[in-house]
Amino acid sequence: MYTAESNRYNNENIRHAGTTGLMLPPISLGLWRHFGSNDPLSERRKLILHAFDKGVFHFDVANHYGDGKTGFGTSEELLGQILKNDLHSYRDELVISTKAGYEIHDGPYGIGTSRKSLLQAINDSLNRLNLDYVDIFYAHRYDDATPIEETVRALDDIVRSGKALYVGVSNYETPEMEKAISMFQQLGTPFVLDQMSMNLLNNHVEKSGLLDVLKKNGVGAIAYGPLSEGLLSDRYLNDIPDDFPIHHTNSGLLKDGKASLVKKLNDLNNIAQSRHQTLSQMSLAWLLRDPVVASVIIGTTNINHLDDNLKALDNLDFSQSEIGQINALIK
Repeated sequence: MYTAESNRYNNENIRHAGTTGLMLPPISLGLWRHFGSNDPLSERRKLILHAFDKGVFHFDVANHYGDGKTGFGTSEELLGQILKNDLHSYRDELVISTKAGYEIHDGPYGIGTSRKSLLQAINDSLNRLNLDYVDIFYAHRYDDATPIEETVRALDDIVRSGKALYVGVSNYETPEMEKAISMFQQLGTPFVLDQMSMNLLNNHVEKSGLLDVLKKNGVGAIAYGPLSEGLLSDRYLNDIPDDFPIHHTNSGLLKDGKASLVKKLNDLNNIAQSRHQTLSQMSLAWLLRDPVVASVIIGTTNINHLDDNLKALDNLDFSQSEIGQINALIK
């Protein structure tokens, strides 16, 4: 029987989501890739429990995650088994988030954020997760086929039903975000987070003005892909393979060619080494230097990689010289 480490909260830098009472660890674990029915439950169990022992109490998933079309939902099922068999007695310590909006089943209600889609999605997710409620439920994407009013009202009703404690959105740009925030405020909905693609090389959230909108309204940002699918590690300092699976939100990083990007990675790595950090650790620290970023969601299946990333928390401060050097490279 699993018993959590008693020192799991030692020196933990708890962060708030905006001006709300929702607290998160600075580094969270996401179960996007390689956490489906095709993956070894025993190995994923070891990783998730190890993460909790290290103070990672937020686990992020979505109903779309799994092994492709035939495996949608299986990442939730995998986490649900661990929540039921190992983490049940720790439920009150955990923050579990899931999302709906991308394809989950056939037909028009298997995708999007209509009222019907969201209300049935939360019920199905709770069944797969073996939970009575989730802590955060997200609209996974902006759905231009559904009025924002309908999506916002559905999320509000899900909180009022007790099936989620807080709500968030993901992949909303500034105009949609401003409109949604206004509606959430009118309803009194506990809207706490906007989950966006954010990393050291991709400052779209800042440049677009979205970060300012979140700050102004007391909403937190939470970063997915903070290491840009692994680009921000020591694995690609010599070359980037032609078949590198870059996320569409980061595709612009290759606009000047692979050689240019590799040089930039090496220049950034030199700064990281001067800080006694790896490139990955510095990249995570860079995002966390802004208090509006409530957490960064890493995706790994390797315990050593997890531990290495957590060491980013040992040095979150940047000198003005370092900030200047980094900004000169990434602008």
